[in-house]
Amino acid sequence: MNAFLFGFAAAAVLVAGALSYLASSQPDGLDATTQRGCTVVAEQLEGECIAQRAEEHGLADSPLADYTIGGDAALTGIAGILGVAATFAVLFALVRVLKPSRSRAG
Repeated sequence: MNAFLFGFAAAAVLVAGALSYLASSQPDGLDATTQRGCTVVAEQLEGECIAQRAEEHGLADSPLADYTIGGDAALTGIAGILGVAATFAVLFALVRVLKPSRSRAG
């Protein structure tokens, strides 16, 4: 079981750290759908689309926003690895808190 978890963690780090550089910068399905009817001109939307009413997210200026570190796209892989590490830290904390106690009455 531990080998399985280690393999899973290694695969997650590999994907987040290395393959993230191969990800497309084009809008994904949801972004593309909300931008239908608009064209992007100088980073501004022109036309009629749902995305024109979108507001900036409250954490848009956070250190790991947009899958980068401080807006530096060269650090995408490191941001991915930090995200994986944070996810595993939360997972292990939840498992530790929610795991039934093994104390025996007796």
